Amino acid sequence: MPTNFTVVPVNDEEGNSNKATGGDKPVSLNNIFRDEDKENNSDGSQSGDDVQRESHPFINSDHDIEQYDGKNMALFEEEMDRNPMVSSLLNKLANYTNLTQGVWEHEEAEDGVRRVIMVPQMGTFIGVYLPCLQNILGVILFLRLTWMVGTAGILGSLAIVSMCCICTLLTAISMSAIATNGVVPAGGSYYMISRSLGPEFGGAVGLCFYLGTTFAGSLYIIGTIEILLTYIVPTATLFEATSIESEGTAALNNMRVYGTCCLLLMALIVFVGVKYVNKLALVFLACVMLSIMATYAGVIKSAIEPPEFTVCLLGNRSLKNDKFEVCAKTMNVDNQTLTTDLWKLFCNSEHLNATCDDYFSLNNVTEIPAIPGILSGVLKDNLWGDYGPAHTVLEKKNQDSVPAQDTSGDIYKPYVFNDIATYFTLLVGIYFPSVTGIMAGSNRSGDLRDAQRSIPIGTIMAIVTTSFLYISCVLFFGACIEGVVLRDKFGDSVKKNPVIGILAWPSPWVIVIGSFFSCCGAGLQSLTGAPRLLQAIARDGIVPFLQIFGHGKANGEPTWALLLTVGICEIGILIASLDAVAPILSMFFLMCYLFVNLACAVQTLLRTPNWRPRFKFYHWTLSFLGMSLCLSLMFISSWYYALVAMVIAGCIYKYIEYRGAEKEWGDGLRGLSLNAARFALTHLEESPPHTKNWRPQLLVLCKLDSQLSVKHPRLLSFTTQLKAGKGLTIVCSVLEGTYMTRGTDAKTGEQNLKAVMAAERTKGFSHVVVSSNLRDGFSLLIQSAGLGGMKHNAVLMAWPAGWKQARDSSARRNFIETVRETTEAQQALLVAKNIDHFPGTHERLKEGTIDVWWIVHDGGLLMLLPFLINQHKVWRKCKMRIFTVAQMDDNSIQMKKDLQMFLYQLRLDAVVEVVEMHDSDISAFTYEKTLVMEQRSQMLKQMQLSRTEREREAQLIHDRNTASHFTKEDKASTDKPDRVHMTWTKDKLINERNKQREGMVVKDMFNMKPEWENLNQSNVRRMHTAVKLNEVVVKKSQDSQLVLLNMPGPPKNKKGDENYMEFLEVLMEGLDRVLLVRGGGREVITIYS
Repeated sequence: MPTNFTVVPVNDEEGNSNKATGGDKPVSLNNIFRDEDKENNSDGSQSGDDVQRESHPFINSDHDIEQYDGKNMALFEEEMDRNPMVSSLLNKLANYTNLTQGVWEHEEAEDGVRRVIMVPQMGTFIGVYLPCLQNILGVILFLRLTWMVGTAGILGSLAIVSMCCICTLLTAISMSAIATNGVVPAGGSYYMISRSLGPEFGGAVGLCFYLGTTFAGSLYIIGTIEILLTYIVPTATLFEATSIESEGTAALNNMRVYGTCCLLLMALIVFVGVKYVNKLALVFLACVMLSIMATYAGVIKSAIEPPEFTVCLLGNRSLKNDKFEVCAKTMNVDNQTLTTDLWKLFCNSEHLNATCDDYFSLNNVTEIPAIPGILSGVLKDNLWGDYGPAHTVLEKKNQDSVPAQDTSGDIYKPYVFNDIATYFTLLVGIYFPSVTGIMAGSNRSGDLRDAQRSIPIGTIMAIVTTSFLYISCVLFFGACIEGVVLRDKFGDSVKKNPVIGILAWPSPWVIVIGSFFSCCGAGLQSLTGAPRLLQAIARDGIVPFLQIFGHGKANGEPTWALLLTVGICEIGILIASLDAVAPILSMFFLMCYLFVNLACAVQTLLRTPNWRPRFKFYHWTLSFLGMSLCLSLMFISSWYYALVAMVIAGCIYKYIEYRGAEKEWGDGLRGLSLNAARFALTHLEESPPHTKNWRPQLLVLCKLDSQLSVKHPRLLSFTTQLKAGKGLTIVCSVLEGTYMTRGTDAKTGEQNLKAVMAAERTKGFSHVVVSSNLRDGFSLLIQSAGLGGMKHNAVLMAWPAGWKQARDSSARRNFIETVRETTEAQQALLVAKNIDHFPGTHERLKEGTIDVWWIVHDGGLLMLLPFLINQHKVWRKCKMRIFTVAQMDDNSIQMKKDLQMFLYQLRLDAVVEVVEMHDSDISAFTYEKTLVMEQRSQMLKQMQLSRTEREREAQLIHDRNTASHFTKEDKASTDKPDRVHMTWTKDKLINERNKQREGMVVKDMFNMKPEWENLNQSNVRRMHTAVKLNEVVVKKSQDSQLVLLNMPGPPKNKKGDENYMEFLEVLMEGLDRVLLVRGGGREVITIYS
């Protein structure tokens, strides 16, 4: 019996205020949970019940935080807002209930009565066994199984039944493992697959299962109309055939009209109230069981006294006996020989001298029992199949006959014909819907007293029972019924009775009425279940265009989903053939079962910690066997239907992956991805990648501004263009401070990085670290970013454009130290100047060149980069040019030929040009440039020294000496300008360049200005190289879209760091987009295949 609970509030010593409001009065459980139900209903209307449940790690967690007042657990009082006490957690777990979605709640809403929550009381028999039995046994058993036995033979039919039943048994084992691995809310296979294989697979298979359930409704409605028009009221046809050839068309049109009317009537019943369907379910099941019992009773009776039904044969051909009573050509009446009605069907008159059909004249008419009985030995004749093409006459085996010469008129004679071509694979597709319905128990998991025990036992017992029924029926049909009658699909040879009906006892009408109501009930169940399945998928939000179908009436009834279901169901009814619709829904159910087995196999092989099913009799090999069997049956039934079903599922999968909402359900595919990634990383680490497999794995060092926004988004654009989505990309940034104080900023910055990466279509990972200073943070990232074999081999960063204007030298030092660390780590370095001027991902460069200045060999990275950039659609129309520099003793012509041959072997298309740089004296411009550089360096040192001294003074002398402190500061700052006077201006620089072009260079080293004599000659030579090389590059590549230059390394002596940046500035002066490239010390390109 249902148990009603009352809850008595328990007051502690300090909680006496409760006495005033209620004392010890029992409180109805309905009142306690009313507010919580309202919250759940409001949440469910937006995102689905299961989404609300999974938003918190505890089931039915309340979001209200209770103030803890006790003393025993004061040590944990600060954690009460996040972690509940064990007692409250256990209480919520014990009170957890989960009613079947869209059944009892809708009845309550329609009745207007709120019921007191009761603990589910359904056991295994009522809750799982009988629903599965009702869903498995159905229309195919009554309308097609006898025909299948006659066509495929007993052995072929046993093979078909065995394959299908083993397939569902293996699927049930996998489903039992999944269903007993924790609480399964109402949702059936969709819930299990989506939570096991992820939203993409769940949505694809869920929609396929929905389509299968919808077409199952079409199948049952077509079966209902077939029984109605063939056996109950065959005269109620609307379309009459005008000729023999049009009989098939007229029958299909009658099926379409009556099927549509029946569909609308059933949809109206479902719309008015689902409670009527639920109350009639037991009646429909009783009809099925009564029909099966009548069949077994008929088998037993056939052993004692076979039924009196007979079959009329002409030669060995079966005849339709609805138009004649006497199975004979002539009969004696009062010693007179008279012709029968059969004679009139084959002859042109009723007289004995009439002209008759050749076959009729050559063969005799015989009458044999339709059901010889189980002891007659007909079993031996029915062992093997008898397949044939369409529109062939059914003939009895081992019966002698004389063939006729002219068979063209057979179609107009009352023979029984095959209506369709028959073959083994067709029968598999038609039969499989008769074993579906194994999910009925898992769909009702919320109503079960112990779902984790009832679902496996009830489902497997139902499959065993129905398998026994099907196998026994195959044997009994083959042993009792004549073969030519078995192949008579519609019972034309037994006066339009169903073949299984003539075997049943006491009357064929038991089968007719029972199968009619069984098909009606199954159709109503399909129209009830399919819209709720679609509503569950829509409420999950994984398929955006289905969201409208998540809404319905005020009581939650899925009105819009019902309308769509009726529309799809009408498509199946318009097909109007049970034999054509059955393989369609077989595809969708087989695909669903395939993924149930896959889900169990994946979870078992991954051995995830949460995989702890209570059902222990499963193994991954069984799941894999079930999956293989499902796939085989799909292609056996209909290879083109199988391909269509897979294409539909694949399109839905890709759509959800591209447009669907992101869901994290802890699915098995994510675990599979993790295992595959771990396996791949482990094997990648065993050996370094070969040169042929080398690709830039980028660590992109981004800068965040004060608002934690990405300062240079075009850096990520260039990353996308360089990578084209291939290889590893790690986008990182560093925040100064401690993680305790800036942890939130780090998460915000990481979200901003992800947003920009999504906008720029940069595929990769993002990470923001917090460090005491930027230098240590960048150093940490360069050393530790990546994992195993998937570590970066190149660093991409923007040129620090404002390093000259910075008050301190931290930007310069950070950049130079980054260069040194990448060199030490044998990683390539890419530095982009004017990164904000680079084209965006959505831009297209119509023309231009990508110029490569190959000064020194760095492993071929300079050759590889422009090729990779040129693959992207932004740079695709740009041509590649390669420049190299020849010295005085080099053969320029030979260098160009060698370089062209080298590029040919590298399979690179580029224009080659050799630039000659002759030795020349160092110009005055170079000396002045070097002098300015050294003066600036000296000034920066003095400014840094003054700042250090001021900070030291500020610590020693307090507020009293503030004035003297500023005096000393002014003195310190005014002592230096006489020594650090900028003698070079922009006008002087331009004039000096003009003089150089006119050949007015200072060649006499003894005429140097006095301040040039003390210059560091190493700096002078470096500046000379930078100036001369810059002149050549600007002359050749000023108008190019991108210039790639070898990046010289920093000096080994750190005292020259301040000059290194100046050299690079001079080298890139006058160029817009520049990419400085420094190789990692290994070959990255090869001429070999």
